[in-house]
Amino acid sequence: METIMVILIGILVAVATYLILSRNIIRVILGTAVLSHAAHLLILTMGDLKRGSVPLLKEANAPYADALPQALILTAIVISFAVTAFILVLAYRAYQDIGTDDLDALRGTNDE
Repeated sequence: METIMVILIGILVAVATYLILSRNIIRVILGTAVLSHAAHLLILTMGDLKRGSVPLLKEANAPYADALPQALILTAIVISFAVTAFILVLAYRAYQDIGTDDLDALRGTNDE
């Protein structure tokens, strides 16, 4: 199962890299979103699936499931959603002002 997840993470990173290197700002934003999903899957895969009971102090002898990877992924999902929403708003505002979503046109001319 872990090899399938590693292959999937590699494919997502490759797709995200391709999208980020594009000249279209919407593709760049989608690339960062896909890259954040790859990071979530990487954290989940590195955390490994541990079966056991809930981590209570009374039951110290029983194996317990580690809740840290899920907490990290939840935090990363919230942060990536906020960053993606912020970048989309900035891209929409830039499109309204300039009228294009091409990164070369957004960069401006050499005279500026």
